[in-house]
Parts: sequence; C-alpha cells; structure tokens
Amino acid sequence: MAEWQPGLFALPPGVDFAAEFVRGLVARMADQPPEAMARITIHANSARTLAALSAAFDRHGPMLLPTLRAIPDLGAGTAALGGPLAPPLARRLQLARLIDRLLQTRPDLAAGHSVPALAQSLTDLMTEMQSEGRPPEALDAIDTGDHARHWQTALEFLRIAAGFHLTGPAIDRAARQRAAAEAAMADWAAGRNLPGDPVIVVGSTGSHGATRLFMQAVTGLPNGAVVLPGFDGGQPEAVWAGLEGGGGDDHPQARFAPLIRAAGHPRPWTDATPAVPARNALVSLALRPAPVTDQWIAEGPGLPDLTGACAGLTLIEADQPGLEAEAIALVMRAAVEEAQPVTLIAADSALIRRVNAALDRWQLRADDSAGRSLSLTAQGLFLRHVAALFGEALTIDRLLILLKHRVTCSGSQAVGANEARRQARDLELRLRARGPSFPDGRTLRDWGSTGDATRKCWADWIAAILDRVKDFEADRAPRPIAGRLADLRALAEDLARGPSGEVAASEIWSGTPGKLALAVMDHLAAHAGEGPDLRPGDMAALLISEMQALADRSERDHHPLLKIRGPREARTVADGLVILSGLNEGGWPQALSPDPWLSRQMRLQAGLTLPERQIGLAAHDFQQAIAAPRVVLTRARRNAEAETVPSRWLNRLTNLLSGLPDRNGPQALGAMQARGGEWLRMAAALARPVAALPAAPRPSPVPPAPPFDELPVTDISLLIRDPYAVYAKRVLRLRPLNPLRPEPDAALRGQTLHRIVERLLLSRPGPDTPAADLRDSFLHITRAVLEADVPWPSTRAFWLARIEAIADRIVADELARLAEGRPQVVERRGIVALDGLDFRLTARPDRIDLLGDGRAMIYDYKSGNPPTDAQIASFDKQLILEAAMARRGGFDALGPVDVAGIRYIQLGGEGATHDRHHDLQLETDSWDGLRRLIAAYLTGTAGFTAKRAPLTTGHAGDYDHLARFGEWSRATPAQPERVGQDG
Repeated sequence: MAEWQPGLFALPPGVDFAAEFVRGLVARMADQPPEAMARITIHANSARTLAALSAAFDRHGPMLLPTLRAIPDLGAGTAALGGPLAPPLARRLQLARLIDRLLQTRPDLAAGHSVPALAQSLTDLMTEMQSEGRPPEALDAIDTGDHARHWQTALEFLRIAAGFHLTGPAIDRAARQRAAAEAAMADWAAGRNLPGDPVIVVGSTGSHGATRLFMQAVTGLPNGAVVLPGFDGGQPEAVWAGLEGGGGDDHPQARFAPLIRAAGHPRPWTDATPAVPARNALVSLALRPAPVTDQWIAEGPGLPDLTGACAGLTLIEADQPGLEAEAIALVMRAAVEEAQPVTLIAADSALIRRVNAALDRWQLRADDSAGRSLSLTAQGLFLRHVAALFGEALTIDRLLILLKHRVTCSGSQAVGANEARRQARDLELRLRARGPSFPDGRTLRDWGSTGDATRKCWADWIAAILDRVKDFEADRAPRPIAGRLADLRALAEDLARGPSGEVAASEIWSGTPGKLALAVMDHLAAHAGEGPDLRPGDMAALLISEMQALADRSERDHHPLLKIRGPREARTVADGLVILSGLNEGGWPQALSPDPWLSRQMRLQAGLTLPERQIGLAAHDFQQAIAAPRVVLTRARRNAEAETVPSRWLNRLTNLLSGLPDRNGPQALGAMQARGGEWLRMAAALARPVAALPAAPRPSPVPPAPPFDELPVTDISLLIRDPYAVYAKRVLRLRPLNPLRPEPDAALRGQTLHRIVERLLLSRPGPDTPAADLRDSFLHITRAVLEADVPWPSTRAFWLARIEAIADRIVADELARLAEGRPQVVERRGIVALDGLDFRLTARPDRIDLLGDGRAMIYDYKSGNPPTDAQIASFDKQLILEAAMARRGGFDALGPVDVAGIRYIQLGGEGATHDRHHDLQLETDSWDGLRRLIAAYLTGTAGFTAKRAPLTTGHAGDYDHLARFGEWSRATPAQPERVGQDG
C-alpha cells in the first residue's frame, strides 16, 4: 500500500466504500504510533456515512479513532462567523411573512400553493444561493425583458427577500458552511492557519458549492485528502472534457468535473477493484451524456462479453405496483432463507409500504432507515385530523374518523377506549340512517338522551366539543399562528382526555411518536411570532410539513439481514443482494418540482444550478448501486392512472444491450428478463388459491312460504327486474348503509322536490289563485325546504335557480290541474288485499286528484325523465297499480272510484306534464299479472332470480355484491334453490 500522500483520491462503484476507505487509511497509518490516528479529522457527507465508517473501524478491532464530523456541520459552531445559528423554522416563517404580504397584493402568484409551501421553496432557493456563494446582487444579472409579467414580479420580490435573508451575519447553516469553506480556502492558500494534523473529506460528490469549495481547499493541504465515492475511472477524456465544460448536468459523474479541473484526476485510494468491472463499463457507456448513439456504435463493440457482465442482474417488470412489491418481498425472503443480506433501495414510500405489508405475511420486518414519518403515526394522523376541523364544516365521516381514533378518549377512566369505540359505532349507525349531514352538539345530546348513563356521559362530552368545533367552522380569516396553535392543541388534548380524563394518561404525547409530536407543537409555539397570520388550511399545511421532517425510528424488531434504504444511501450499501426498485420516470428519478421563483433561464443568469443537477445526483446513486455483485432491477409497467415510462437509465441500459448482438447483449437482456419472470411467476402463484374455487352460481333462492305478506307498489318493478334485490330487502331485511359523507345527489333532489310540492298542495291553492301569488308561494316554500333539507349552500343556490327557471311553467300547469279537480290524496298511504292471497299491496301516491266528473287522475312527480308507455306496459307498474288500487277503494279519501288517466309531472328539465296511456284493459291485465306474480313467490314456485330483467346492461343494484355478480353473468342460467328449510 502506498504511503500517505495528499490530494484527490477515489474509489470505484461496486466496492464497499466505508470498508475500503478504512482499509486504506489503516494501511497508510500502519507505521505510525496509535495516537496518530486520533489526530486525523474526517469530514463525511452525511450521518449515514459516518455510521458506516464507525462500523468499518469497529471491524478492524480496538484502536484510537479519528475525529468524525459531518460536512453540513462545517462552521456551525464558529461563533465568530455570526453568533448562534438561527432556528430554520424561524427563518422560514420570516420568509412566509414576506410572501404573505406579497400575496395580499398579488394573490395570483400563489398558483394553488399554500404560504408554507411557498416559504419552503423560497427557503430552499435562499439556501442554494448561500451554498453557491451568490449574493443578493446576483439577481441583478437576470434580464426579465422577455419573461412574462409573473416572472418579473417574482424577481422584484426575490430581490427584497434576498436583501433580507442573505445580508448580515451568517446565521444560517448553509451560510455558515460557505463562510467556513471560503475562510479555509483563503487562509490555507496563503499558508495561514494550516491544520497540523491530517484532514480527509470522504463520501461527498461536491454537489453543493460550499462543500465543493471546502473539498478543493482540503486537496491543497500538504496533509489533506479527498476520497470520492463511485468514481468512473474508465471514462474517456473526451467525456470528462465535455463535463468540465459545464455540459451534461444529468450525468452521474458531472459533479466531479469541477474538482478534477481544480486538482487533476484522482488516484485510487486502495487497490480494490469493482465487483463486476465489465458491468461498470457497460453502465458507464449507457449513461454517457447525450447524444449517445454514435458513442454506442463506436465503443460498444469494444465491451467484453455481456453475458458475464449481466449474470448478476435480474430485471423484474411487473404489470402493476402491487405485483412488483410481491416479487420484491419474495426476493427478500429468499435472501433471508439463504442467510444473505439484502438491501432494498427505494424512493417511493408507497412501494415501501407495499413491500412491508407483503413481508409481514412471513413475520419479517426490514430495517427502514427512513423510519415512519411522524405525520403517519397515530399521534401525527390525529393532529392532522384535528387541524382539518378548522375552517371546514364538520361532516359525518370526519367526525367518526376522530371518534374512532385510538388517541381519542384514551385518557378517560369514566368511558374506556373499548366503550368509546362501541359508542362511536352506534353513533355511526344513527348518523348514517338519519343524519344530519353536518352533525352538531344538539344532535349528539339528542342521541345520548336515548341511551344509558354511559352513552349520555360520552355523548354530552362529544357534544360540548362539537359546540366549540361549530365556532371554528367559520374561522376562515387569517389569524396569528400562536392563537391557531393554541386552539388546535387545546382541542386535541380535550379529545384525547375524554370524559373526566387526564391528558397525561392519554396517548397523545406518549411513546416516541407522542414525544416527537409534542416537540413539534412546542417548536412551532416558540417561533410562532415570526410568521404571518394564517388561514386554517395554511396552518394545517405548516403543521404537516413540520411533522414530515421527523420520523419515528424506535422500532427495533427488524430482521438483521433485511434493510431498506433511500437512493442517496446507495454508496453505503456494503454487501449482499441489492434491489433497485421503482425504476420509472417520476419514481427514480423523481419528477423535478417546478420552481415558482426562477425560470430555467433566470437560474442560469443568476449563476445557480439547473434542475437537472438533481437528475445527475440520482444517476450517480444508480451507477453506484447497480455495480453491486448481485442486483435486482424492478419496475411496474403501469400505475393507478396510466402506463408508465421506464427510468431513463434502465431504458438506456436495455437499448444498449439490445443493440450489441455481437457482444451477446440481447441474450444477456433476455436472461435478465427470464430471471425476473421467475420471480413474477412465483408472486402470481403466491396470490393464486391453492385449490380452484368454483364460481358462484346465479342465485335464485326459494325461501319458506310465504316470504312476505305485504309489498309497496314501488317494489313491484324491482320484483320484475331484479327479484333477488326484493328477497334481500324484504325477506333477509338487509338494507344498504347510507354513505358516510352524504352528497346532494339525484335521490336527495327528488325527495326535496317532492317535499316542496307536497307543502304547496297542503297550502290548499285554488284555481282562482292569482298566478303571481301562487308563484311567490311556490318559491317561498322552495326556499324554506331547501334551507331545511339541503345543507350545502352552493347546491341550494343551484337547485333554486333551476326551479325558478321552470316556476312559471309549473304554476301555469298547476292552475290548469286545479281547474280540472282537487287534490284528494297527497302522500297518504293506501292498501288493497289481493283476492285469494294472504298479501296486501300498499302505496303512498304523490298525488291523486278528484276531477269534476267524479273520476280520479293519478299523478307522480319525477325529477328526471318519466318512464315511457313501453316501460309502463313491461315493468314500471307503479301508476297503473295505483290506479287499480283506487278503483278498488284502496284510498280512504277517495273510496272506489273510476280512473281518468295517469300523468307524470316533471320537476326538472322544462317542468312539463306528461300524459301516459291508460285504459281499463291495461289496468286489468296489470292487476291480474301482479296476482300471478305474487302467487308464484308466495307459494314457492318461483325463485328470486338475481337480475332477471334489468333495465340496462350497466344497471348496478344495492345487492350485487351479495349475489356475487361478476362470478356469473346474465347469460348464466339460474337454478332455483330452496333456502332456510329445517333439516
């Protein structure tokens, strides 16, 4: 091993960076006394690299260790550079205050972003300017003459923000790091303040300006060294020349170009060689800066045989993310069975959750370096739900989410956690069945008064909280952060406390997640005065952003062989199998976030880096990870929305392989895909039942006779079209639950319109009522009913406008109807028994008028299109059967009466009245047909066949899942089956 030499060094992709660095350092210090090692200072790029270095030193046995420091901490403790560091949150809130003032005059600049989100992006920009050493005056170099007014306004604001944030003492970490690097460069170049002991920088690519400057300063020291990770030493000089010229920002080696320009090409730190040199050469050629086709043609034939280079590669291309996760989990499980370490590198948190869920099948848990985001813990989710209560109407689903949360009521002895969940379940059934859509304290008190003492205690406690929440619903104006935070915390603690409970006994601040959540709340409170007044949504966004910055890493029951790491940690992957997952554009590399402050051209003029720098950093991570001995590459061909595009690096690799038949490229690619196909087949087999399950037959149950003794007339058409639905509804007595969040749908609109007309008729207008007075009364009733029954203001306004548009037509037709006769039956129940059968038909007609000639006219109100004559003749028998009931004296207010006709009054569209064909023969045939139909079901000679004659092929019923529709089709014959029989 060579003696100690200063300068620039490197290690290639595919070696254990931490282990090789330590091996090289120990070899260089072999002839030195033990205390010499302790005098060395090592600056590493991240805490993860520091941990890997510590572990590597430990493997070398007992020794005095060097001083290990993180490069981001450079200059942080140097008070002479500007005093104590300012809290990042305080600085971000100060920028938020500036942004808030800007948006008060130019709200269009927000473009859908919250103030905290804009403040974060502006903070990132200010941090970049500090790291790159760009003063506020750098913005003066930007020419906005050809830019849109938006960019001109943004630049004017940026000059103000930069003047505020970038001037004065260096109180930000990035500014302190830059100042320390500049001081070191100036002093060491002049021979001042030279460190007497060795200084080494390891693991950094120099992607940030301050870091790169410090690395350049260290390379100039007589006892300084910089060791680069993942350096591609085989790259031609022409490529380096292009990178040193500032091109190819998305190239994996582009970050090294400025260092090479300043200090020359690095020397090898050790004699370590990559695990698969041929693969490194292949990847290096595949990732060349564009255009690459001519380089592939020229240099591709010079590559070694690619079968060996790709022997350790496996390519898994799943049809969808779920299958990708299942295949990854199988690979990881197989590695555990072989006692081999495996590391999953993933940028997609959703994919990580899927993989963890799949591993849980075998009680395996991986060591995830990212931990679990505080915002996804029980306490984090609870605080997010509470924050969402402000400025928004409380809906049933949001209330139940809180009431069923494990933190809610966790501090109460009066009502335990299990009892609280039971009460929440009972309340859910009540609210689903009867509403209201926006529950309040009065709703809870009324419900609590119907139960026992425990229910009353719990309901009164929730009611008191809802009274406070009701006050917060209208709280939409900006308010100081401190006040909003105090309200949020008080409400959260009261919910956690429970009836007569204690906050200290609850789960809200307990455990590691609780302590982290409390720290976030205290930290926000400490710096709340620095920020602007916020609206509820912005306050929630601020809280979430702070929680997302923290993670719970307290779980320790993970398997020692299973690791999950982020892409930036690829350089510290030591050994074993490596899985590179989510290799799609937008996944890895991740999509670039648009900069709301500077366009691409403006960034260049200001001397800042282009967004492609992030692509280059991700490419370097990929180049290092794929150099491991055994690598599995995975992607999904489509996501939930559309087809996906393979990652640009995977695309280049497969294209290059496909274009090198002389080097066995297509065969190597085919073998990679074949190995991946085996994992996909195993994943598919894992999801496939061991035994084939026969499809469910088309149900046609025959219950014990008689299945019912009464049906409403509205169920007759359902009995004709879908008898199984009547069986489930009337025999099994199953009713679908109303949705957790009621919506102003067509059903509610129809019910509302019926109530409007019913109240109008009950006001007893006459044929001589002035049209203007009747119209005013109609619209007055409409407004009252909408106000009482439709709690959505926008929907009320829309429906009122539609009714007003047809009010004249409705009133004119109503006066004409009143001139013909008087309403005798309005929403009143009638009943008729079928001769010879133990069965009664009931009806609640919308309206039956008694005409001047003593006959009856049957009316029905429709918010949509009324049925046609053909539909009435086939199955829509409601009005025909109501006419038959009236003829048989089924309605007390009428007695037996002859029927003049049936009509539909359309309360939508143009408000027209539609006459439909009616005669005695049709009425008689329909009544006789009803009797035969009911007799068949009462005697058990007919089964309740599912979807016997649906109106449309796309008809979806409430009981399709119960009938297991989909396992059978309408072409499947039904076989009646007796059910519910004894013995």
